[in-house]
Amino acid sequence: MEKPTWETAAALRLTYFVLAVTLIPLASPISAQDPQEFSDWSAPVNLGPPVNTIFAEIAPFISKDGLSLYHVRNTAAAGGFGGSDIWVSRRVSMNDPWAVPQNLGPTINTSANESSPSLSVDGHWLYFARDGQGFGGNDVYVSRRHNKRDDFGWRPPVNLGSGINTAANELQPAHFEDDATGTTIVYFTSDRLGGIGGEDIYASVLLPDETFGTAVLVEELSTPFTDRQPAIRRDGLEMFLASDRPGTFGGFDLWVSTRATTSAPWSNPVNLGFIVNTAASEVRPSVSFNATELYFQSSHRPGVGVGSQDFYRTTRSKLNEPD
Repeated sequence: MEKPTWETAAALRLTYFVLAVTLIPLASPISAQDPQEFSDWSAPVNLGPPVNTIFAEIAPFISKDGLSLYHVRNTAAAGGFGGSDIWVSRRVSMNDPWAVPQNLGPTINTSANESSPSLSVDGHWLYFARDGQGFGGNDVYVSRRHNKRDDFGWRPPVNLGSGINTAANELQPAHFEDDATGTTIVYFTSDRLGGIGGEDIYASVLLPDETFGTAVLVEELSTPFTDRQPAIRRDGLEMFLASDRPGTFGGFDLWVSTRATTSAPWSNPVNLGFIVNTAASEVRPSVSFNATELYFQSSHRPGVGVGSQDFYRTTRSKLNEPD
């Protein structure tokens, strides 16, 4: 599919906006099941120091056990290797404060830009993007560690290959293992030719030979606008993303799409609403393993911030718990 010209995109934006304000009411968060599975999201809270600093904190990812917060800092942060690096902050328990972030070191970080970290559910695989050393632009890489509790035990990363990576930019990977089918999928963002908008959401399946197959566009999640940073719930029934599509409150908002089963198509994404989103930009969502916490990055959000880009956390409760 040929990308729209800017004139076409502008016309589409106007059309979509009219539809958004006249036909589609601002929706509260939805869940993947009926009756409602979760409560609404709470008012987000700034994580504060030492995780947030006067510098820009970028792309948070919370581990399955909730004790490691991976993220990105640029060269302004002391202790970096050049460009942007991946860092991690740890805490002893869910009730303890976050410790001072530490750089993952030279096995992962280089003089290039490393970005958008995410972990597999089992904690043994670290997916991230790096620029200038692969097929072109940003490519997706993966590193493995033997001990899932050792945040500094990562082995040299490997480029995920031409099934995922192209001469364009591929980044912001989200790993998903489908328990129902045994399939492993990596969702990611790309601005390659053939998409619908400037950046779109793609998916690639892990093949029996342990390589990733040719990525396909996830049309339900992509628009002529910018759709990026997929974050999938553990059971595969809820997908969070950042987008500037019509219906946003600011530059970028957080949106959510759901489906009834992992073989069903994704629903039309819904804005998370004014409790989570503001006139600022809310981006890079990361959902906890139990799906009751959502971490994200925001710039110049109303209220007290620490730096130009800070991390926030919003929570919800699971309803209708079984006896």
